[in-house]
Amino acid sequence: MPKIKSHSGAAKRFKRTASGSFKRGQSHRSHILTKKSTKRKRHLRIGAIICQADARMVSRMLPYS
Repeated sequence: MPKIKSHSGAAKRFKRTASGSFKRGQSHRSHILTKKSTKRKRHLRIGAIICQADARMVSRMLPYS
């Protein structure tokens, strides 16, 4: 059997944690930052965990992670 290709877009966005779940970055952090408060931008730096409903789909897109 040939290797399964990873979804390149998902590989750039998600990383698997040591416990087996996936982490992701927050949205709204790339541009138009002048109108957002410093507190809001600071809280957007912290990553989040993928919810259980989406974890199966992400693990399918990243078979070897």
